[in-house]
Amino acid sequence: MTSSRPAEDSPRPGPARRTVLAAGAGAVALSAAGLASAQSATAAGTSGGTASPAGAKPPRGGTGWQRYVQAPSSRTVRPVRLLASQGDVTRPEALLKPGGPATVLRRPEPAPAPRWPEGTTAEASSTHPGNNGSDGQPRTYDASHAVDGDPDTFWNDDTQGAFPDVLTVTLPAERELSGITVISNSDGFPTHFTVDVWHDGAWQRAATRSDNDVVHCAVPFATALPASKVRITVTAVQDTQSGAFTRINEVWPEAVEAVRPPSVTLDFGKVVVGHPRIRFSGASDNSPGVRVAFSETQQFLTERSDFTRNDQAGGASHGTDQFAVPAGGADWLDHKGFQAGDKVFADGLHGFRYLKITLDALPSDAPAAQPWGTVEVDAVSLEFSAYLGTPGTYRGWFLCSDDDLNRYWYGASYTNELVTDTFRRDDVDPRDAWSSSLEGQLVLHDGPKRDRDPYVGDLAVSARTLYLTHDDAAAAARNVLADLADHQRADGWIPPASINNYTLPLFDYPLWWVTCSWDYVLYTGDRAYATRYYAHLLKVLDTWYPSVTDDAGLLSKGLNGTSGYGDYAFLNRTGRITYYNVNYVQALGDGARLARYLGHTDDAARWEKRAGQVADAVNAHLWDEKAGAYLDSSTGPVRHAQDGNAIAITAQVADAGRAASALAHLDATTRQPYGNAFMDNDTIFGGASQRVYAFTSYPEIVARFETGRADSALDQIRRTYGWMDRHDPGITHWEGIGPDGSLYEDAYTSMAHGWSTGVLPALTHQLLGARPTAPGYATWLVRPNPGDVDWAQGELPTPHGPLGVEWENARSGFTVTVRVPRGTRGSLALPGEPGRLTVRQGRTVLWDGRRAAHRTVDVADGRVRVSSLGAGTHTFTAVRGG
Repeated sequence: MTSSRPAEDSPRPGPARRTVLAAGAGAVALSAAGLASAQSATAAGTSGGTASPAGAKPPRGGTGWQRYVQAPSSRTVRPVRLLASQGDVTRPEALLKPGGPATVLRRPEPAPAPRWPEGTTAEASSTHPGNNGSDGQPRTYDASHAVDGDPDTFWNDDTQGAFPDVLTVTLPAERELSGITVISNSDGFPTHFTVDVWHDGAWQRAATRSDNDVVHCAVPFATALPASKVRITVTAVQDTQSGAFTRINEVWPEAVEAVRPPSVTLDFGKVVVGHPRIRFSGASDNSPGVRVAFSETQQFLTERSDFTRNDQAGGASHGTDQFAVPAGGADWLDHKGFQAGDKVFADGLHGFRYLKITLDALPSDAPAAQPWGTVEVDAVSLEFSAYLGTPGTYRGWFLCSDDDLNRYWYGASYTNELVTDTFRRDDVDPRDAWSSSLEGQLVLHDGPKRDRDPYVGDLAVSARTLYLTHDDAAAAARNVLADLADHQRADGWIPPASINNYTLPLFDYPLWWVTCSWDYVLYTGDRAYATRYYAHLLKVLDTWYPSVTDDAGLLSKGLNGTSGYGDYAFLNRTGRITYYNVNYVQALGDGARLARYLGHTDDAARWEKRAGQVADAVNAHLWDEKAGAYLDSSTGPVRHAQDGNAIAITAQVADAGRAASALAHLDATTRQPYGNAFMDNDTIFGGASQRVYAFTSYPEIVARFETGRADSALDQIRRTYGWMDRHDPGITHWEGIGPDGSLYEDAYTSMAHGWSTGVLPALTHQLLGARPTAPGYATWLVRPNPGDVDWAQGELPTPHGPLGVEWENARSGFTVTVRVPRGTRGSLALPGEPGRLTVRQGRTVLWDGRRAAHRTVDVADGRVRVSSLGAGTHTFTAVRGG
């Protein structure tokens, strides 16, 4: 996970801030359909806009937000655009209008492949050792496979990423050649190679290929040449998930131009997830095959999918799902498995935006499927498997005067809906992630495409997003937290996910389990969960983490056999790491809050004391006075990380001075057009200072809001989420962003990742300003941070009913209304310098700029605070300059 890749699109300037204007019942904004159309595969252009005009008012409470919802309207999802067709295809556009004439793909039967004369041999510079193929049978990769006439076998070199790789074909007698054909496969083809022939005791250059991008590559010679040997020298290959090896299935003794198979590529408008369905109305009687490829982006839409679980498991589907079409047609719902014995395999569920149907078949699938014939396609759709977040299902919502922020909020919600799905054996991560204890349970996966395994660190963001939008699905978080606790090791360590049969060693994720457990109880009030898993929390905080604590009181990776442990990014960090330790302070505080909720005051006091001691040690040993920021590590090259510096602020390890200095350092060293990088230099790996994780950007955004830097928080949001919103696939939020705004792990990158949805809780909790302060929202706080936003409104779902907030930030003052459900009580902290505010409720002055007129009003943390707000509607106005 340390690759750096070229950009998908050139950097482009960010959009001007687009304002939502009120007109009657709702705000003017792009509809979901309009947005899908605008965000074409090459990435939508920027949206324009100006500041809110004088007199513009917010819409009536509870209206206008629905148009931003991105989920499909039903579980049957259809493509919205024909992206491309090639070859012999009739009526490709008919696939957008099911029920009419069918789309027809035709491909003639190919002529027999040219063969080398009997006695031809081949040798290579290296050969990959044999192994068991996807069928469990022994398989070899000898050079002889390149001339054996079997397209299902191939030569594979044994020097991954190292070149040149050389294949030499020796004929039994010299003959004249006018060219050759190199057949590779979709696991990766040679991109740069030369062809030489042996004649009169010397090698003679016959041809050069420097830009090959096809599996079937005809190489004609300028003139026919006599040859007793042919030498192919490969100097570059396509780098795929299967590795940068040279693979050659066949070399033919003639240059045979490929008849490009007919194909149709469809665009579903945004990333979707589920089981593709293709309805075939008919076919020729030779069992013609179709191969279906999927991709979240156009950049990685090729003859193969950007990712398949079968590829990841070492299977032989070559990156596509296969189906042999019967002569009478079929209604094919893509499910995992073979269609005919051990032939014609499909992966089943996919997360994608683009779908490509090709009339073709794998050689190994013959005779069950043939790569030629006629296929009639009547309709293409998807059976959506994830949480269907229609306007009627939203239990929390958000709307503000900035159109872009609204899109990011609902883009985050849709991203999270895509990962809220049922745990099923057929479509979870194939790396030993299936678990009988999770089968059939609603969970929060990390991504819809991959890895499709619920990681507890991801829940630190995605669960909050879920609680604020669809808290009726909160069981998705509980199921994960409970299952991981149930697999706790005897020494107290909690696994990060079910992958590797619950053994993947991560150092930081047990801390996230503590924080996520407190979050779950805080938002839902589920006391039964807190009681049942309290003993597990004790073992995490009082057994495992003390076992990796050094004599300074700091966590130190490497102690107690943890040198090989990773973290959320599998970083090669060791020793005292700021991120681990401030995360520890956060977890101790969250554990203490949960302990007090259950009445375990001694445990709470002990953890609070330890949190203070760890915080002091962090400030003593990990603060870099010269840089004015926290070190990433106390050992090795000097660098400063976003994760440690941001959480040091949100966990209140940093005082106001250190917080201001650390944020200034991040401003000066990590700023990119597409967000803030997670490292300030490249000493941990190349390109680290250009990689952006929305996961670690979330606490930095929160830190900026909470320290009175709303404008810089909004700037970071607009750069990070604006980039993802404007670039293919649009709407959803990426796992990571690489140099120049690229997909940080190329095709493998998940373009819809729940851990990247922090913009949603940030806008609700920090911009709108409402958040729970006691389990089940028994108490809450409203503390708006408006920045340059003119107005905002929203509702937070609570066990007692919605907590509603709406405010306007005008030049003359700030007006806020809080609608409080029964059974809860909370406080309002008004923005502005107390000495320059006059606060009124109706005609009653509560604060005159110097003193309070009521016992429920005081000044706390630099704001005028109104406390003890109970059930009902409360409206306050803070006039500046009063």
